[in-house]
Amino acid sequence: MNATTKTTLSDELIGRCGSRAAAYDRDNRFFTEDFEELRAAGYLKMAVPEHLGGPGMTLAGICREQRRLAYRAPATALATNMHLYWTGVAADMRRAGDKSLEWILAEAAAGEIFAAGHGEAGNDLPLFLSTAKAERVDGGYRFWGHKTFGSLTPVWTRLGLHAMDASNPSAPQIIHAFLPRDAKGYSIKETWDTLGMRATRSDDTILDGAFVPDRYIARRLPAGTADLFVLSIFGWAEPTFANIYLGLAERARDLAAAGVKKRTSLALTRSMAYHPEIQRCFSEMQLALEAATAQVDRVADDWSNQVDHGMAWPMKLVAAKHNAVGGRQEGRRSRDVRLGRHGHVQVERARAALSRRPVRRVSSGELDPGPRDRRQDGARDRSRRAAAVGMIRTHTV
Repeated sequence: MNATTKTTLSDELIGRCGSRAAAYDRDNRFFTEDFEELRAAGYLKMAVPEHLGGPGMTLAGICREQRRLAYRAPATALATNMHLYWTGVAADMRRAGDKSLEWILAEAAAGEIFAAGHGEAGNDLPLFLSTAKAERVDGGYRFWGHKTFGSLTPVWTRLGLHAMDASNPSAPQIIHAFLPRDAKGYSIKETWDTLGMRATRSDDTILDGAFVPDRYIARRLPAGTADLFVLSIFGWAEPTFANIYLGLAERARDLAAAGVKKRTSLALTRSMAYHPEIQRCFSEMQLALEAATAQVDRVADDWSNQVDHGMAWPMKLVAAKHNAVGGRQEGRRSRDVRLGRHGHVQVERARAALSRRPVRRVSSGELDPGPRDRRQDGARDRSRRAAAVGMIRTHTV
């Protein structure tokens, strides 16, 4: 079995994570039990090379594991991803002959937990520019700024961050560093309360002169530029995040498929699975998932096999993530067929939010398509329904 096809998590462990997901979100607490089980299973060391005690899995293999975990516990997978992509970046740079970040792999093997501190309000070019400030001092740098989306806040021991050193206004630099947990000059602001993702505990980090020694400075780059380090961050983050979205979409599809078989209508002699509109929704879900999955898998495989796409790599990475998010949006169509009986634990909040949206009356003429539109829709729907019937019959939870 090669590094691409290895598996780390058993179906039973993933099932236990899934059984706790709703409670984590309802109680707005970190996924402590999941985290400890994942750590014990070696999940946090997947990218660590064999000579340091890990399995040396590639991006493609880790993506598949993340999709499996996200299928049942998406918030757990999302937060864990921050640690995984840092170790993956270090591993790929080592494979490329750059051992400047091998210390990340050694520390990860020893149990250190890496997180990402790139989020900044008002910065649309993370990693390339920064609203945070870096200042050179004896033995390292001091940092000031407000970082958001700090997933893994309760457990990280190394926070990857970046900030602008503008001491030379004509040649500003972006300083990429890893803040040790025991450093002074920073504080945690508990701000996180995001429906469905509460377990990630992505709280804010306030930097107020936090000192990072030189040994934890990863890069000093001219502002607005990238090297292998920066590209590798995108190379790992985009496909792994994409697989989390795909896992979430697959779960939504399968729950909807199982639920719709149990629903009936006075207008039908069989279950709602045979309703033409339900079949259309399922077919569109599956069409989107098929396309997005193929693209995301191909990008991850190409990255793992060091395929030379040259300057097309940024486009390919972003496109894969973008289309995977689109597949997740299609997955939301499952609400149309399962909200009444199988809705999310926060359905009442969703209904309350929707009830506050302004509405207007719609005339029957606005809803009635013209003859040409009806013919086109009929042809499309017949092919979609044919695909949907087979899918609904075969999918189970």
